[in-house]
Parts: sequence; C-alpha cells; structure tokens
Amino acid sequence: MHKHIQQLKLEDVIGDRFGRYSKYVIQDRAIPDVRDGLKPVQRRILYAMYKDGNTFNKGYRKSAKTVGNVIGNYHPHGESSIYDAMVRLGQDWKMREELVQIHGNKGSVDGDPPAAMRYTEARLSELSGELLNDIDKDTVDFMDNFDDTAKEPTVLPSKFPNILVNGSTGISAGYATDIPPHNLEEVINATLKVIDKPTVKTSELLEIMQGPDFPTGGIIQGKKELQKAYETGQGRIVVRAKVDVETKRGDKVHLVITELPFEVNKAALVKKIDEIILDKEVDGMLEVRDETDRDGLRVIIELRKDSNIDAILNYLYKKTNLQVSYNFNMVAINNRRPKLLSLKEILEAYIAHQKDVVLRRSKYLLDAASKRMHIIEGLMRALSILDEVIRIIRESENKKNAKENLMSAYDFTERQAEAIVMLQLYRLTNTDIVDLENEHVDLEFEINMLKEIIDDENTLKKVIKKELRDVRQQFKSERLTVIEDKIQSLEVNREMLIREEDTVITVTRDGYIKRTSPRSFGASPFEELGMKDDDELLFFKEGHTLETLLVFTNRGNYMVIPVHELEEIRWKDHGVHLSSKYNIESNEYPLFAYAIESFEEAASIVITTKLGQVKKTTLKDHEMTRINRVIAAINLSKDDVIVSVDVVTDNTNILLLTKNGISLMFNIDEVSETGLRTKGVKGISLKEDDKVVLGQLVKDNDYLLSVTNRGAVKRTSIDVFELGKRSQVGKMLYKTVKSKPHEVVRATLYKGNFKIFLFNDEEHVDIEAMDIRLSDKYSNGSFVIDEDKFGEIETVNFSKYLIP
Repeated sequence: MHKHIQQLKLEDVIGDRFGRYSKYVIQDRAIPDVRDGLKPVQRRILYAMYKDGNTFNKGYRKSAKTVGNVIGNYHPHGESSIYDAMVRLGQDWKMREELVQIHGNKGSVDGDPPAAMRYTEARLSELSGELLNDIDKDTVDFMDNFDDTAKEPTVLPSKFPNILVNGSTGISAGYATDIPPHNLEEVINATLKVIDKPTVKTSELLEIMQGPDFPTGGIIQGKKELQKAYETGQGRIVVRAKVDVETKRGDKVHLVITELPFEVNKAALVKKIDEIILDKEVDGMLEVRDETDRDGLRVIIELRKDSNIDAILNYLYKKTNLQVSYNFNMVAINNRRPKLLSLKEILEAYIAHQKDVVLRRSKYLLDAASKRMHIIEGLMRALSILDEVIRIIRESENKKNAKENLMSAYDFTERQAEAIVMLQLYRLTNTDIVDLENEHVDLEFEINMLKEIIDDENTLKKVIKKELRDVRQQFKSERLTVIEDKIQSLEVNREMLIREEDTVITVTRDGYIKRTSPRSFGASPFEELGMKDDDELLFFKEGHTLETLLVFTNRGNYMVIPVHELEEIRWKDHGVHLSSKYNIESNEYPLFAYAIESFEEAASIVITTKLGQVKKTTLKDHEMTRINRVIAAINLSKDDVIVSVDVVTDNTNILLLTKNGISLMFNIDEVSETGLRTKGVKGISLKEDDKVVLGQLVKDNDYLLSVTNRGAVKRTSIDVFELGKRSQVGKMLYKTVKSKPHEVVRATLYKGNFKIFLFNDEEHVDIEAMDIRLSDKYSNGSFVIDEDKFGEIETVNFSKYLIP
C-alpha cells in the first residue's frame, strides 16, 4: 500500500526543490539573455505581437488581445504581470528606445499606473522589427510552448545589442541585475570596434561609448567609476538632475528642474522638497511647483533673491532624489548560466550570437536559392524542348503519368517535372523566358555570395557590420545624458542654509524648551515668562538661530539641538517638552544647558556625579552627526546620577559640596580629559551615608549659597575655602549638630542677586540671595523660616535670571 512512499531527508528535499526553483527564476523569469537583452516574458510579448501581425506598419490593437495571446500561447501567468511588462516596453521614461508603441494612458513618471488593458491599444515599434527580423529563416532555435501546441523562440535574432541599448533590471534567487540603458548609435559603434579589433581595451571602448544614456537625461558624474564598472561589471556612479537657475522679476530666483535621474518618481521628489520647505530645514526656499506639461518636464523651486543658491542645491542633492547613486551589476544569462559580464564580454557575446544568426540565415537562404535554381534550370530546359514536352504531356493519362513520362524521357527530377506540368500557358511567352534567364543569373550570384558568407568569416563580419550600420543610420538619436569627469562633493555648511535671526532661548528644569522672537520677548516683562509655578528657569540667552544648544540631564545624557529647529513660541507660553522629540525617561530632567556657535570652541564639559565622580570631556567630543536622539555623556555606575554640569574654558578650580556639608576645592587640571564612554575620576572621598550635591567651577569673587533641609540658608565667600587635592575627604562647612544635623538640599556659586524659593509639601517662601548675611565656615547660616511651623524643606528653586 505504501510502497511508493520514499524516506528522504528534509534538507535534501528542500535543497533539491529550491535548486530547481532558483534555476527557473534565474533562467526563465528575472535575468535577461545577453544575446537579445530580453527576459522570457518580454520575448514572448514581442513574438506574440509579431505572430499576430501587430506590427508598426499596421493599426493599433487592444492591449487585452495581446495579453490574451501571450497567456494562451506562451506565458500562462497573471494578466497583470504580462500587461505591466508590456506597458514598460512602451514607457519612454524607462526605455531608451521603445519596443512597443502604446495608445492611451501608459502611466507617468509620477508613478501613476497605466489605464486598464481594455482601454489601451498597442503595436510593435519599428525598432522591434529589427529584433524579430529574419526569425522565420531558421536563425534561432525554437522550443515547444508550455502545452506543446505551438513553438516559441528561445532567443530573438536581435539586429542590435538591445541588452545595452535598453538595459535591464531584475531580482532573482541569489542574483540581481542592473544594466543601464545606452545610446544606440554609441553601442553599435562600440560593437563595430570590437568586430574590427578583438583586442580592444575598455578604455578605448569608452572613447566611443561614453557611458549610460538614460531616457530621462540627467547628469552622470565619475568617469573613473564608469571605467571600473565596465571593466568588472560592477560599480557605482552618481546621477543627478539637470537644474537651471533663472532670475525673475520681483527679486526672486527660480531653480528649474528639467531632467531627473533615471527611475526617480517626480511626484515623490516634489513632495519631499515641499516637506523641506514646510519644516524650514533650509532658509530661502519659498515654494515648489510642478509645471510639467506636454512640452516636457519642468519643476520650479522658488527662492528668495538673497538665498545661497549653491548651498541650497547641495542640500537638495544630498537630502532628496535630485541626486541618486546608480549601481552597475551587469548580470545576464550567457550560455544558459547567469554571469557577471564586463562591457567587452557583453559585446563579444552579442557578436557571437550575430555570427550564428547570419550563418544560419545564409544556410537557410542558400538551401532555398539552390532549390529554386534547380527548378529554374528545369523550366529553362523544358522551354528549349517545348514541343516535345507538350507532346509528352498531351499523350499522358494524367498528371502523375505526365511527370513520370517527363522524368523517364529527359531525366527531369521529380521537383522539376512537378514545376513543368504546373507551368501556366502565359509563361510560355518570350518575356517569361527572359525573366527565367535573368532569375537564373540572380540566383547564381546569390548562391555564390551566400557560399562566401558561409565559408569566409571576414565576409560574414562584413555582413554583420553592414546590418549594424543600417540600424544605426535609421534609428540613431542624440545623447540625452551628460557625463562629467568627477563626482562633486556635497559639503553643506549649516550656516549657509539657515537664516541668521536674533532669538531668545529658554530651558526650564521641568524640561520645557523654546525660542522666542525678540519682539515677543520685548513686549512682555521678564517675570511673565510662561512657566509652571513650581518650575525653574534653567537657561536663558539672547542668541541667534545659527547657534546649537546642548542640554544635559541628570541621567547622564545630553541632546544636541540646533536653535533654528526649535519651535518659535510666545514668551508667555510654556514651550515644548523635550520628551516630544527625545526618548527621555520619566525621572529624567535637564540640569544644564549651553549654547555654542561651533564645536571647535576651546572648551570642555565638566560633569560631577552624586557618588563623587568628576569627568572632563572636550566640547569637540560632543559633536554628533545624528542629533535626533539622546546621547550618553558619561558611563554612570548603578544608582549614580549627575548633580552638576559646567563648562571650563581656562585654568580654574572646582568646588564640591556634599549633603553632609563637606567641601573640597581643587584645580580642574587634576582631572584628565576623557571620551564620552568613560566614568571620569574620583573627585572626593565620601563617607557611606554622604553624597555630592554640587560640583561647580569657581570664578573670582564668587559666593557659595547653600540651603539645608532645616531652612538654613548660608552665604559664604569663596575666599574662605582652602585649595586641596582631588579625591581627598574635604572639610566641614557647617557646624555639627548631632541631635538634628543639617543636610544640604541645594547649593550654587553665584555673583549677582537672585531669588531663592523654599518648598514644603503645601507652600513656599522666597528670599533674595543678597539679603543673606555672609557667614564663616563652621557656622550654619541664617534660618529664613520657622522650622517648627514650616516643616522640613522638600525642594529648593533658584531664579537667577529674575533679578538684574
């Protein structure tokens, strides 16, 4: 019952089946044949139209009829795939030379789909005739179709190197191909060169065939890359749009795009440029319009007169498909196998195919001419003995007997006797006898010529060259794509693209950030800054849009924020929260912000952590190309957080203060500069229950202001601190109270006056910093609240910017 079941390993079965599938996809679907440059579906479409008489010199026929013929006779696949393949052969923005002519909507360079096949009409183009010419003269092999009811060609005769003229693209199992289109005249000239000089080098061919010639035009950059691609079959070139600059009335400048890179979707490109304008990524771009009509492609980008045209163009080349890379991968089926081919190998394969085609055609024609010569000789001999021939025919019983009598009487062959008995009476005139003699002479010449083609390879080459020249003469066209020597580097200076405008920048501790116009800032009092009641202004600067803002958080991260990208918001409004653009944690908040004009500034970022680590990193190290994400500024230990960030530009000291009131001041040069992914060095030796609350760079005439949990506010001159060494224990700043010790909640170094806000669970009090009397070391400062009534201090906010 189960004797036909085989026990096979799964991997063997899968390997065998996938191998068969891969072979099918490679040979019979996705990769073109090097000889005619066609994939099977394309070849079947052209042959079906040819067999149906749907040629360029006849009327158009419904596309649906062609698709039906292809499905029913040669290619039993989905109608949409066949129709799409047929339409592509007629799309002049994809094919350098159209092989199918289509009436009706055949899609567009905007990516619009063609009309349904029941609406469009098609026929072969005149050039397609050169692909199919002589196919009925035994020039190529035929094979059975899928159901053995018809024959189809395995390749077309192809009177020109279509694989280079129209190129090809496809993806199969393990292989992909990308062969660009070329200029027909140049390709034929290169082919003729290889025929004449088989040892020709690629560099010589590139003097004849400059490079790809895309149907959409455009500009190719990189001749060295082109030579590499043609020598190896693989390479990468840059293709950019053709853009003209036009000056218009009204102080406006237009960038006019008239040619696009190959296979770029125009509508998607216009949309991308429009998004750049809406997002204000580039200063000076006002509007983009698509003015394409039947006269040709035309996209207008309107600029202000004072715009930096070169910078805008470079930005568009870099950020949009106005410039793309084209990757050569010249894989084709050669001798039934996929192979990566150089330019010369492609031309050699095509020439070998043409030799075979012309040789087979010559043998076919020689056979036909020899047979006709044999008949002519029989007729001429019969006419010379016409009376005897007539007598024999009249005396014969029937046609068969007449043939036999002629063959026995005068040694005519059966074919000659057949031609004689079928001879019509009007052919017995003197005129027709002369015609037979002339035909005999012509046939004799033709036979001798065909024999020479078959026997002499040089004559064979002459025939191929003549036919190539004829195609070139009839179908040549001007080159569309310009080729430039070098690839232009696209250096885009941000300052060139952004309009410098004065602005006001603010950052709050709750994470709200904004830029405000000077007009909005000047129209309102400083105190009316839009901010939550318990929030604190962390950073304020009257700057400009060319600056970059660095924002550091308590979790050891920082963000690089170009000021021009900040949303412009009124002074009285809160601004935008950092979490709307950056992926920050719920317990993460800004500690420090710093605006710079360039990362080349001679400065370093100093970070102090809760566990006493101090780290110094150059500003240059913080420069990043990807600025739309949170970046780690320090490698934090578990349970550690940042408490202070500062900027050092010269030799100075740093002051550390801990929760238990221990202070240590040392020179910042004791901290070596390290990269971003480091922990830094030990700044102070902490006791087990202590932590750092401040690490700030010292300036001349600074004061230290510190606030404890018991509501004591202490102002100390920086002069009372002694200079120590890094990683020491430090010295007490507060008098020790064993029963109820002071714990520092927050501290800062400062010069000018500012407000201090002390918060408990329900209320707050505020006091001005300069109202606090100066205290010596080991004192506990001034109590600004009634500790028993107000309770313990929960948080402290400083409003340094509110008092001039």
